[in-house]
Amino acid sequence: MTRQSATTISADARVREFDFTDPDFHALRTLVKQISGINLAESKRELVYGRISRRLRALGLASFAAYRKLLESGDGSELAAFCNALTTNLTSFFRESHHFDYLRDEFLSPLRSGARRSDRIRIWSSACSSGEEAYSIAMTVAETIPDWRQWDIKILATDLDSDILARAKRGCYNAERVKGMEPKRLARFFTEGRDGAERSYQVVPEIAELITFKQINLMHALPMTGPLDVIFCRNVVIYFDKDTQRGLFSRMANLQRPGHLLFLGHSETLFKVTEDYSLIGKTIYRRSE
Repeated sequence: MTRQSATTISADARVREFDFTDPDFHALRTLVKQISGINLAESKRELVYGRISRRLRALGLASFAAYRKLLESGDGSELAAFCNALTTNLTSFFRESHHFDYLRDEFLSPLRSGARRSDRIRIWSSACSSGEEAYSIAMTVAETIPDWRQWDIKILATDLDSDILARAKRGCYNAERVKGMEPKRLARFFTEGRDGAERSYQVVPEIAELITFKQINLMHALPMTGPLDVIFCRNVVIYFDKDTQRGLFSRMANLQRPGHLLFLGHSETLFKVTEDYSLIGKTIYRRSE
């Protein structure tokens, strides 16, 4: 061993609080894919180390090897905490606003009159994270359909991460999270208050009651029966390989009828994934005949 390589190893040892070997990384990467479908690239090694190190500290464990043994024992609560730690939850209100414009103009508005008149609407936010997407959907419904309380409208919001789902259900956000929202919309759909020393914004009950929050693993059989008029599945499958994507969209297609809508994230596509949907707009798909 050269003096330079010895110096490098020593430096790595000083930087890392816990020993993190290739087998550790690959075992954890394999496990999270089995549970959640998330395909962690080699470039995510430091992310895995940083997030799972917090679990080691919380549990008082001395090594990743010890943590792997705990997971292998089948500890259900820790398996959930493990997945929660590795789930990325980046979202915002009315993110990718063209989707909500399309929902309003091309789906909700036509339902109010003419041959497409219907008072039954089912919308699924399949990876709702901290709830901004689901509440944005509900606000769009309320703005577009003045008498929406007389309709049969249900929004299902789901996520694998139980911790983030609890935050979503609470529906309380700090000023940074609602920054940029139109003042009229903010005044109508939120109640301003205080969360300790910080200003907070609570979603009003009339909007919250439109939404049912539920923990769902997209890798398992989906518990809904459908039909679902609209599915939001945005910024989820970017983490899945093609085979995992094919399985998921096959299950989703079974919950929709021809003409129903599917929204994907800005960097996602169904090209060479499924023929059950046709592209009709920017990351907007329609269930095919």
